[in-house]
Amino acid sequence: MTDTAFKSDFLRTLQARGYVHQITHPAELDEAASNGVVTAYIGFDATAPSLHVGSLIQIMMLRRLQQAGHKPIVLMGGGTTKVGDPTGKDASRPHLTDETIQANIASIKTVFEKFLTFGDGPTDAVMLDNDAWLSGYGYIQFLRDFGTHFTVNRMLAFDSVKLRLEREQPMTFLEFNYMLMQSVDFLELNRSHNCTLQMGGSDQWGNITSGVDLVRRVDQKAAFGLTTPLLTTASGGKMGKTADGAVWLNAEQLPPLKYWQFWRKVEDADVGRFLRLFTDLPLEEIARLEALEGSGINDAKKALADAATALLHGSEAAAEARRTSEDAFERGVATSGLTTEYILWEGDLEEQERNNQGRPFTQRRVEALLKASKLSPSIGQARKKIENEGVWINDELVRDPGRWFSLEDVDQELGAFKVRLGKRGQIVLVRPVL
Repeated sequence: MTDTAFKSDFLRTLQARGYVHQITHPAELDEAASNGVVTAYIGFDATAPSLHVGSLIQIMMLRRLQQAGHKPIVLMGGGTTKVGDPTGKDASRPHLTDETIQANIASIKTVFEKFLTFGDGPTDAVMLDNDAWLSGYGYIQFLRDFGTHFTVNRMLAFDSVKLRLEREQPMTFLEFNYMLMQSVDFLELNRSHNCTLQMGGSDQWGNITSGVDLVRRVDQKAAFGLTTPLLTTASGGKMGKTADGAVWLNAEQLPPLKYWQFWRKVEDADVGRFLRLFTDLPLEEIARLEALEGSGINDAKKALADAATALLHGSEAAAEARRTSEDAFERGVATSGLTTEYILWEGDLEEQERNNQGRPFTQRRVEALLKASKLSPSIGQARKKIENEGVWINDELVRDPGRWFSLEDVDQELGAFKVRLGKRGQIVLVRPVL
């Protein structure tokens, strides 16, 4: 797609910023986007109270669509979540109650409201729930109306199915129906909202093209599909997966400080690409930042962290996150944005004697201090982290699990131990309470 010269602002923007991987009917879609308002949708299942940063590229595509003067539909999978998308999965998803699914949808909507303008206008975004129509179908009616338009031969050739079978992982008939349901979603949205474009990640290409074919075959109407490239880091890792787990978009699951630090710590080779995908910074400014060398790349990473965090959490939260991080990592001072934990140096006498081997109660092994910081769930895990990852206490690298710390080692300026996993990990202040 890189050599295609698009006329429409929408497709030109997507291409220039690196969103385009595959398009089903590029010339037709470009013509439609040049001559009127295109309504497009992306589906999101509600398996958790928050989406994670791996979904952000899809959210940003809907944002680009609206910025170009078109209408986005956020389709929440209240119905399809009950089935579970088998794409990229080796096991079935656990079944959620209707109440849990609806609570997840309500929580997820708060994120979309940061990126899109919702309302009743011609280009205002709307959020719909496919449970509204999918749960209304009787089984016989669904098979009669749509079953004849799908062949098992083609469905077995889809990567989402083929990979599961090649790994000899079971795939239930319930999951096998997911692609039919997603195709029916497109047909329903085309009929009720004149939606002509479905977008998604490259792993959804088979499901998307099935929906395009269904609309064109059943109603003989225009329908298009567009996918983004598989998003990985420069080193080949999965986007949004860290040692601490998923990078959630809701502040309740991940505070703005940690979100800012996620972007600040991206690999050097990813900075320019992520600036184009995940911020609204002009391409000229991105080119300038991308060209920075040496220590200057850190300024580009901060610009990425600032812009990405401001989009999701607001400019004030982004500025506070940056200030807190710079205080902690560059100036060595503590601010209110850092976590503070309090531990008692006196405790159960038997436990003290067992763990401290007769030493005064005011001394602790570094592994116990790490556990007290809650950066490690147990002494055993703390020992592994110390041996394998490196633990920093008061900005000093500590690799010996047998190292002892006493009250005399407390950072006098902070009145606490500054405990950190890795050179740029989260800092927790552990303040002894006597």
